[in-house]
Amino acid sequence: MKNKSGITLKHFLLINLGILMLATGIYFFKAPNGFATGGVSGIAIILAKLPFSINLGITQSVYMLSINVVLLILGVIILGKKCGLLTIYCSLMLSFENFILELLLPIETLSGAPTLTSQPLMELVYAVLLTGIGSAILFRYKASSGGTDIVALILKKYTNMNVSQALLVSDLVIAMSTFFVYRSASVGLYAMLGLFAKVFVIDDILDSLNMCKAFTIITTKPDEIDEFIVNELHHGATMYKGEGVYTHEDKQIIITVCRRTEALRLRRKVKEIDPSAFIIITKTSEIAGKGFRDAQ
Repeated sequence: MKNKSGITLKHFLLINLGILMLATGIYFFKAPNGFATGGVSGIAIILAKLPFSINLGITQSVYMLSINVVLLILGVIILGKKCGLLTIYCSLMLSFENFILELLLPIETLSGAPTLTSQPLMELVYAVLLTGIGSAILFRYKASSGGTDIVALILKKYTNMNVSQALLVSDLVIAMSTFFVYRSASVGLYAMLGLFAKVFVIDDILDSLNMCKAFTIITTKPDEIDEFIVNELHHGATMYKGEGVYTHEDKQIIITVCRRTEALRLRRKVKEIDPSAFIIITKTSEIAGKGFRDAQ
């Protein structure tokens, strides 16, 4: 069931799962190791390590909340509807969850050391996976954790850069700054490696989450199949006439697209209705149209 904003309970729970994964990756793996691979979390990690922050007791969660509030206000003023309630909710929840983790689960208490495992490469892998998958889930449901996503949209509006270019530029600057803040080549290189790895993870996860199956069904019993597609799967289809080259028998060719969870049902139903039907199934993650991604 959808609410007035069009968000289902399933989507809301998945968005919160994405936020939790982001918070976990940032707090347990990115921050202790200085893996500032971009975003507001990267800026907060860097600022929290500066001497005046340490002296004043300003933590990364405080910086994350402060920067996100400023960027959200700026985004609403400049971008209007593009900076929606979901982004505000996600960014504030991310800051709140980081604050709760700092309060309840200090790293030193859990491990007796500044980092969780003292294995930087392994922790980089988990930092990239958790934050990459978490970000991909938010992007999938047209949400974001705010921060540099808002900066990227502002840059896109006033320059010739697209969103991905703007994100890469802003995150690259943040990652490169770790060389100077931490005065450590290894920390900087880990941050750069994490940045590029995260980009690939987000792309792959988004492709996986958006994956659909395109069906080309050649059949002599199109009416029952069309009825199942429309009434049971709630999708549309396109049908045109064809002719078998070998038998010269009249055929109907049905083209439709469905999600992966629906593909097995459609395949079984087609074979149940017409055991001699010929089915071609292909994978695709780029579907623009009603019921799928909005056409650009």
